[in-house]
Amino acid sequence: MVNDNVRIKTDSGERVDALAPVIVSASRSTDIPAFYARWFFNRLKRGYCVWYNPFNQKPSYVSFAKCKVIVFWTKNPAPIIPFLPELDRRGIHYYFQVTLNDYVREGLEPNVPSIEERVETFKRLSALIGKERVIWRFDPLILTETLTPREILKKIWRVGNLIKGTTEKLVFSFVDISAYKKVQHNLVRGTKAFNFGNVMSAEMTTDQRREVVEGLVKIRQSWSREGWHVTMATCGEAFDYSAYGVERNCCIDGSLMERVFGDDKGLVSFLKTGKIAEPDLFGAYPSLPVVGKNLKDKGQRKACGCMISKDIGLYNTCRHFCIYCYANTSRTCVLKNVARHRDENESIIW
Repeated sequence: MVNDNVRIKTDSGERVDALAPVIVSASRSTDIPAFYARWFFNRLKRGYCVWYNPFNQKPSYVSFAKCKVIVFWTKNPAPIIPFLPELDRRGIHYYFQVTLNDYVREGLEPNVPSIEERVETFKRLSALIGKERVIWRFDPLILTETLTPREILKKIWRVGNLIKGTTEKLVFSFVDISAYKKVQHNLVRGTKAFNFGNVMSAEMTTDQRREVVEGLVKIRQSWSREGWHVTMATCGEAFDYSAYGVERNCCIDGSLMERVFGDDKGLVSFLKTGKIAEPDLFGAYPSLPVVGKNLKDKGQRKACGCMISKDIGLYNTCRHFCIYCYANTSRTCVLKNVARHRDENESIIW
């Protein structure tokens, strides 16, 4: 196990065991930057947070004592931007997975800011921390009665032209309805407002996926001719599109961390060996293997390329209320859950 356990003191004074990950994912289960930035930095100052198992709701503790990297996932990073200097002061590295879709007309993301506002936020974040640390996700790719593969490509083309030069990578995936009961139920509810018809038809066929990938290759070629070189990658897709020059993405990406945060020798040693090396008396670090240890996160899907990390956050708390969401059961459940986990200062305390 590459994540250590440490002993911590809780806010109530209790001594408990806590997992102390080197890499924290914040978060696959809710949008912490958009809705819980203040909570996150309050917990960072306290030194730990509580994580609830989504299957049995059993709480466990996560310490930030050994954290070196935080990967943020968000549709709206604007609320967290003012807090980022605190991470810089602490020497904690970070980068963002920013989902920037254009499903405004379809109403698939009813509570996100306008596309214009999100584009400006994306550009501002990129200018602040560097384009290599802001990954653009157009995700998931989903069909409706009016949203065809061709229309999806047009949307990606338009959004890409608005953020041209502010990122180095575009990540996409195709909506997977059959694998997620929550997605099925949310789409069924969404049919009343958005007229999907048979919800399973929101998934693309093999030919439709190929059409999208071939279209994306042409878009990439066009951008490249204009001087914007964008890597394209799929997220969690079983099918291999490498023949089109489309990679399989690692959202928790050790190679990216080594490239961008390579001056942190302790982090690099962890990425190679699963352990944080300490310098000797002369400040030198031990030599590292050319081929690193396999640190794939075995808790993720088979096709997922992410390395091991600890995801924090709570399911049924994201207030974007996206129709295709796999992390929320329903809007009602979200509102009840958020209310249940507020304290007297209206601060999320999970």
